Amino acid sequence: MGLILVSHSGTLVDGLREMVVQVAGPDVAVATAGGTEDGRLGTSAPRIAEAVRDVLDRADTAVVLLDLGSAALSLELALEDLSEEDRRRVHISEAPLVEGAILAAVQASVGATVDEVVAAAQSATTMAKLPRA
Repeated sequence: MGLILVSHSGTLVDGLREMVVQVAGPDVAVATAGGTEDGRLGTSAPRIAEAVRDVLDRADTAVVLLDLGSAALSLELALEDLSEEDRRRVHISEAPLVEGAILAAVQASVGATVDEVVAAAQSATTMAKLPRA
């Protein structure tokens, strides 16, 4: 199992990767694609494709988490560069990036199925951050 973290910010996604790797441990492949090639905010289809290939070289399946909806456009372009077989191994989550990545990492680290990892990430959508009275 692998996770691909995509953000418009290289700094954001590098920090998140640090957190995810600590939670996931060594058995979960983690790759990032953040920012543009020249260091600006944005996303890059070639960088995303490289991250996907990196994870698929080390894992049977991958879950992609994105920060903003416009990153999905770059992801679509990146996936066009992959073989049909590799595209079938990639699952896209609509979960919030930070919380979803952490929850996905926990599930992936205990050997959960890809459906369980995606569901865990998605559960972050309704996760409370503050205690409720």
